[in-house]
Amino acid sequence: MTSLRVALIGGLLSFRGLFSWLHPALFVPTLIVPPLFQVLFFAYLGRAAELESDTFYVVGNAIQLAALPGLFAMSQAIAGERRTQTLAHLLASPASRLALFLGRGLPVMALGVLVSLSSFAFGVLVLDVEMSWSALPLLLLTMIAAAFACTALGVAHAAIALRVRELAVFSNLVFAVLLVFCGVNVPLEDLPDWMSTVAQGLPVTHAVEAGREVVAGAPLADVAGLLAIELTIGAAYLLLGLGLLRYYEYAARRQATLELT
Repeated sequence: MTSLRVALIGGLLSFRGLFSWLHPALFVPTLIVPPLFQVLFFAYLGRAAELESDTFYVVGNAIQLAALPGLFAMSQAIAGERRTQTLAHLLASPASRLALFLGRGLPVMALGVLVSLSSFAFGVLVLDVEMSWSALPLLLLTMIAAAFACTALGVAHAAIALRVRELAVFSNLVFAVLLVFCGVNVPLEDLPDWMSTVAQGLPVTHAVEAGREVVAGAPLADVAGLLAIELTIGAAYLLLGLGLLRYYEYAARRQATLELT
């Protein structure tokens, strides 16, 4: 019960404290408004080029946008503690490392789902998106799988904050890789073979494919395999991230660089 309390309550408090999101006025322009413009940009670019439908771009970008909090918020979970000189106190506590870092990931995952859902709802309202409302629960499940995988990638990404001073540039690079490689705006079959091969090991790829099938009317049985792959990829990145956090913590203690900025 102690570990669960650390994960749930401690994760929520640290999430609010690190990001200073104590008022919605700070939250909305940060993670709600910018994704809407990404959806609009690619949808209208696709219209101008007469390529895919609005539905193609809205579903792809809405699911990929789960990576926005997954990468930036999770990296802040480590970098923010380091910047405020509280990381040493955090790691000196007797609390479970698993509870500490997974607790910080739970609000991020929920935020990823919220960003995806709000972006998709915006696309439905202002663009020509065709779908049956009965598909919405399964689409939400797909967004949850994508948010989990992206948050897990964020854990591995956040571990690097124990070794480098600034992660913002690298976060933007990883976000761009997911945007370009994962079939978000260009079908995988139209990408070079090496890019589509790399995409098979990245979060978002299989969730985007599943999301488009769901919107087209596919039942759970048809997309269960894709969702299972997405969750497996997320679990692999989560294990990698936890391993890197453990290793970099050990190395930082030995080299006395834990709070170096």
